[in-house]
Amino acid sequence: MKELQALHVEEFGRKPDCIARAPGIINLMGEHTDYSEGFVLQAALPLFADVAVSRRDDVSLRFYTADAGERKKTSVPNLKYKREDRWANYLKGVLAELTERGIDIPGLEFTISSTIPQNIGLGSSDALCTATAMAVCGCLGVSLSDQDMIDVAYGAEARFIGLPKEPGDVATCLLALQDRAVFLDMRTMEYRHINLKLKDAVLVLTNSHVPHINAEDYIEERREECRQCVEHLQSRRSGVSLRDYTVKDLKSGIGVLPESLRRLCMHVVEENTRVKEAIQLLPEGDMEAFGRLMYRSHESLRDSYEVSCPELDWLVKRASEIDGVYGSRLTGPGFGGCTLTLIRETALNDYIDRLGEYERIFGFAAEAFPFRVSDGARVLNNENLTDK
Repeated sequence: MKELQALHVEEFGRKPDCIARAPGIINLMGEHTDYSEGFVLQAALPLFADVAVSRRDDVSLRFYTADAGERKKTSVPNLKYKREDRWANYLKGVLAELTERGIDIPGLEFTISSTIPQNIGLGSSDALCTATAMAVCGCLGVSLSDQDMIDVAYGAEARFIGLPKEPGDVATCLLALQDRAVFLDMRTMEYRHINLKLKDAVLVLTNSHVPHINAEDYIEERREECRQCVEHLQSRRSGVSLRDYTVKDLKSGIGVLPESLRRLCMHVVEENTRVKEAIQLLPEGDMEAFGRLMYRSHESLRDSYEVSCPELDWLVKRASEIDGVYGSRLTGPGFGGCTLTLIRETALNDYIDRLGEYERIFGFAAEAFPFRVSDGARVLNNENLTDK
């Protein structure tokens, strides 16, 4: 944080009035259930987006990303989405959402920095929007409820930029607690914290470094197919989303549902069940049973939802062959990205050593990141940069 303050001073000639930090997000269980009003189990990573803000005496808006050394600018009366503004659109979206709530936005200066890898399903944009909303509100002395703060950060992406998003990642980003997961009901947005008793185990995030592809079109196809599945099922029994149906409903739909839709929707329905099982197992410290859930989730994402890839499948398969690994699965949207592995600490070196074989086979290195679940977003004191 001190480094970000110094960068802000170097760029704008004054100290920031407020700095906020928000974490990246990882799905422990509940993949591709959010847009069917299902259940998700998420946690905060110790990787962060940091945003520093200071006030100006005019209506100009200045944006500086310290990581890339890039600058963008606009003004308060001209808060519009511009494709060429790329990363700055997320900050503009937050300001536009605050303006919609009647908050008077003055000229502002922003410096941002992030350690969250982008485009691999770790909530980098959600963290940026959440940190921006908290920093601006802190700078202006505005108090928002948790729900309003979530809606501002979510709206910056969903409404201002127009991305097909759900508010779950932002909610976890704001509400997360250290060593606890967040269980979210995506229909009601009710949540509760789940104790993580990992005992002798550690969570490991492994970045496959598969070259990035734009998965948004694929995911939008899955969304539409889930909607189509519900329309078919409604002819048999009333329901609003896949959340309202069971495995039995899907099996009885043979002949009514096209097989491709049935398999996709079977993943969603069964994944909701896995989330509910996970929130019982983790507080009890039953690593073996939770690990089995992880493997079943990956198999479903690979075979039914079809969002895995050979590299992720290899990482999960090789992990399963190591003594001391409880479970492994892809995490995030798929088509590359990361795996999440639950492993005894004593087996961690064996796991990391095995990744050398991955590089020889696929031609790019996988990066393992053991981590402890982090706290959620926070604002720092304007004067001494200590936690509020």
